Parts: sequence; C-alpha cells; structure tokens
Amino acid sequence: MKNIITLLLAVFIFSSCKSKKPEMAPPQIPVYKAKSENVTVHKDFVGQTYGLFDISIRARVDGYLEGIHFKEGGTVKKGQLLYSIDPAPLNAKVAEAMSMVAQAKTNLVKAESDYMRYKPLAENNAVSQSDYDAALASLGAAQASLEAAEASLDYAKIQKSYTTIYAPISGIIGRSKAKVGDYVGREPNPVVLNTVSRLDSILVQFHLTELQYLNMSKYEKVRKTIADPQKQKEAEVELYFADGSLHPELGKVDFVDRNIDPTTGTLMVQTSFPNPDGVVRPGQFAKLRINFDDPNDALLIPLKCLQEVQGQFNVFVVNTEGEVEFRTIELGETLQDMVIIRSGIEENEQIVMEGMNRVRTGMKVIPKEKEFKSVRNNKQ
Repeated sequence: MKNIITLLLAVFIFSSCKSKKPEMAPPQIPVYKAKSENVTVHKDFVGQTYGLFDISIRARVDGYLEGIHFKEGGTVKKGQLLYSIDPAPLNAKVAEAMSMVAQAKTNLVKAESDYMRYKPLAENNAVSQSDYDAALASLGAAQASLEAAEASLDYAKIQKSYTTIYAPISGIIGRSKAKVGDYVGREPNPVVLNTVSRLDSILVQFHLTELQYLNMSKYEKVRKTIADPQKQKEAEVELYFADGSLHPELGKVDFVDRNIDPTTGTLMVQTSFPNPDGVVRPGQFAKLRINFDDPNDALLIPLKCLQEVQGQFNVFVVNTEGEVEFRTIELGETLQDMVIIRSGIEENEQIVMEGMNRVRTGMKVIPKEKEFKSVRNNKQ
C-alpha cells in the first residue's frame, strides 16, 4: 500500500512539472533613438537650363544660302556677319522700285506744270472750273503715287538688307541648320538657321506643384520669394549637375509665373546663376535645391520607422518600462531618407525601426539601439 501511494505521488509531481510552461523572455527589437539635429530645410527640383538670352537667327527672306561667315560652335560678337543669302532677286526688285519712283517723279512734274498753267487762267475765268479741278486732282494723285513708289523702294531696300544676317548679341553660336546652296527662309526649308546664346549668366526653369507651392509659402524666407514678387531674390538656390557636382555659384529666384497652369497644375519658377566660365550650357537637366529657412534644431527619425494608416502617420515607441506604445505623429519635411517630426515624439525616445509586424501595444520588449546610416551624411 505504501509503495502505491509513493508511486501515485511521483506521477502527480511529474505531471505538474510537465504542465507548467517555462516563462518566455521579451524579444529584442531594433530601435532608433530620436535625435535633434541642426538642419536646413530644403527641397530638390529638376529643372532645365537656358542661356541668359537664346536668340534665334532667322532667314527673313527666302533664297539660296550663299555664305556662312563664322565658325560653328564658337563665339561671335554683336554685329558680326553670320550668313549671306543670294541678293540677285531682291536687287531686281530694288531696281524695279527705283524705276517706279522715277516714273512717279516724272508724272508729278507734268502734273505740277499743268496745275501751274491752269491756276492763273482759272482766276481770270479763262478756263472752266472743271478743267481746273481736274488739274488739281491730277497733282494730288501724282504726289500720292510718288510717296507710294518711294515707300515701295524703301521696302525693297529693307528686304534686300535681310540677305545679310548679323549677330544680334555677343555669345556662343551653335551648328547651322542649313548648308551653303540650300534654299532657306520658306517652309519646309530652314527658317531658323541657328541660335546665339549669352552664357555669362544661366537661367534654370522648374515647376512647383500646387501643394509644393502652398507648403513652401509657410516658410518666411521662401514666402518672400515665391509669394511676394516685390521681395524676390531672398532664397538662395544651389545647382547640382548630372555627375552630382555642385555649381560654385549660388543662384537667385528672379521670376515666378503669374498663375498656376490649369492644364498641368504647376507653377513655373525661374532662377539665375552666374556662369563666368561658361561651363553650364543651355539644354542641360540639373537638380536645384532651395533652402527654405536658416539652420534650426529639428527632431529627425528614419522614414522606415513610419507606418501610414488612412493618411495618418504612426510609429511604435518603447517607453522607459520596456513597453510598446502606439503613437500618431505630425510630420514635417522629408530630408531624403529622414523626416522631421513636428509632434508626437520627444528627443531620445526609442522608436521601433525593424520588426514592426511583430510588436503590439503594451507588449514587453528589450530595445536594442541600432545605428542608421543616412544618405544625408554622404556628400552630394
């Protein structure tokens, strides 16, 4: 009997030990400690470059291109001869107009002679009034014909002057769109023969969406530039090239369009940059960076910490007791892979950075601080 009781007691103790589960340790979760940094809020845009002046060289009369008098791709000076068009047809028109002027002068001399002869006779009633009126009318018609012939001659000379084309500004000129012997000046033949650009300053145009415009207008430094045309040239602009290099000169906003284009929903903005070495050429695509405000301390966390639910942004925070809290936050500007936090998080709080699908509110965790290498720290 004693053996049976001992056996039953052992079975009971073994069963009790087996049913009791060992207590699990809280999981380790990578977190990021929110930090304040001295940052300059900025926004990047993609724009296209233009010369300070990009002047099209046009053939204003049609004819055969007779000469090209400059080196393509080189520099030209204002007033330099660029192209010449065969002037023979226009020389003939000038000669024709000159003959019409000569004929009109002859007719005027005759009309004046007739008028001067009829005038004293009409005063003495020696001729009829109708004959006198006819002489006076002929004089007026002859004077008008001469004026018309002289105007035609002037026009013919102007047309002839268009057969020589001169540089309107000093700058760099491109490749000709026609060769010597080509017929130019009438569609579909080349009308625009070339373009001359002044490059000591360069223009860059880009477009803001309506939302970007509203967001930028919240910053005093940019608001003076974008929203108040009388206070332009406040915000400084940086220009980056395709290879990531930075243009040595800062730019200024010098033009903001009057209205937002209803077809695209964007607002055109133009900036200008000094280009003393002529490195920047028209037609380049470049990245513009506008600094919204002076450097200030701001709380930053990585973008990967965020969760978005129905337009609201949330994060998981590990409090001082090791418990997970769900927070709704207000975002500021995005700085590449980091974002400014306006409210909802305090400095040095631990934000869950990885494994967000494994945590829930009130859950006990062991926070493991993890370094985040932001691309902001890399040179542009």
